[in-house]
Amino acid sequence: MTLLRDMRYPTPLELGLAARALADEHPGEVRLRQAGTSRAGQPLWVLSVAATGGAARGTDRNVLVVAGAHANEPVGGATALSLARRVLDDPAPRAGCGWHFLLCADPDGADLHRTPHPYSLLDYHRNFFRPPGPEQPEWAPSLLPPDRLPPETLALLALIDELRPVLQVSLHATDLGGSWVQLTRDVPGLAEPFAESAAELRIPVENGASDAAGWPSPGPGIFVIPQPGSEAAGAFHPEDTRLSTWYHAHRYAGTTAIVEVPMWASDLVDDPAPHPDPRGALRMLAERLVTDAALVATVRKDGDARPGPSSYEDPAAAPLLRAVDWTLALIPRIAAEWTAGAPAEATAAYIASIDAFGRRLSLRAAAMLLRVLRAQGHPAAPGLDRLVTGWCEDFAACFGARWVPVATQVEHQSRTVLAAYDRLVAAGRDQRAG
Repeated sequence: MTLLRDMRYPTPLELGLAARALADEHPGEVRLRQAGTSRAGQPLWVLSVAATGGAARGTDRNVLVVAGAHANEPVGGATALSLARRVLDDPAPRAGCGWHFLLCADPDGADLHRTPHPYSLLDYHRNFFRPPGPEQPEWAPSLLPPDRLPPETLALLALIDELRPVLQVSLHATDLGGSWVQLTRDVPGLAEPFAESAAELRIPVENGASDAAGWPSPGPGIFVIPQPGSEAAGAFHPEDTRLSTWYHAHRYAGTTAIVEVPMWASDLVDDPAPHPDPRGALRMLAERLVTDAALVATVRKDGDARPGPSSYEDPAAAPLLRAVDWTLALIPRIAAEWTAGAPAEATAAYIASIDAFGRRLSLRAAAMLLRVLRAQGHPAAPGLDRLVTGWCEDFAACFGARWVPVATQVEHQSRTVLAAYDRLVAAGRDQRAG
């Protein structure tokens, strides 16, 4: 596929055009339809590949693959198209199962995060955008009442209700680190093919992911989200994951897998050795996080007192400023949890993951604020630009960042999705046989 050979991330428009071409090429097996409309009026496209032996709607099983839920994680759309072609060419996954691909859950956000091919972390952050939690399609139900859910979320929920997927897969990415999988239920046997794929493609496994600290882990890089009523250490988010769209599939006995893949790889997140002083390290990282965030907050506050980003009135600046303020508001709570809940024992990989998480929080807020300052010719823009540049360079240098080609990212995600489906079906057969 041209998009992969050119090593580019496809835009929502390119995804729709490529999907239309695939549907036109295989009219009896592939269908492209609109599942909804974004807040800005963009179509939410669903590409479906019918099961062997009949239309997908009449099959026993469906798989739903969701791409583009986070605007700054663009690889999912390319993976969805690649998977659609693989499933079309291979009868095995289509035996009694229809495959459905939501090509971009947040096309408005994807248009604001303009990164067709970043050449460095700095290039990636030059046009960075990630909306605040309530504006993210998958997270919104965990933060908003039902009557305030955005149309992208409502479309995704309706799609889950229609398809009742046995497996829902959400394709995510991290800027710098390794690969890992989060599961709403365990998928026995997934750890082995996941690890084999990562090793073959030279992608480190993030075995101490900060998002999943303390969660049950049936194998390196595989994490099962704790059940309601249990405490999950290290889940530093205001959202309750179990209220997200990931759990909507449970109404129909489905399972959701969240597949993360890095844009830049770092072997630091794959180091299982014990860290010599995790509590001291977390205190240091918390202090750095607060200090870095204060630098950004000062520039943000300074904008209120002089010409520049003073409010949400400018429609071009408002999405970026809402995201900046949301991110900065998270940081005091996160820093407090790092110091209060520091484990006595932890791996070097876990501390590295926390380190990366903290760096990206302040960096993202600064990068989005810089976009506003530059657009408005604000006098604080050059100083903030130097700060963003320095943080990006330091992040990449400290973690030994190496670029993972887009085709490699797509290959690993695709293999993991197919392996999750194979193992889930096999587990179902074993249960019925037992």
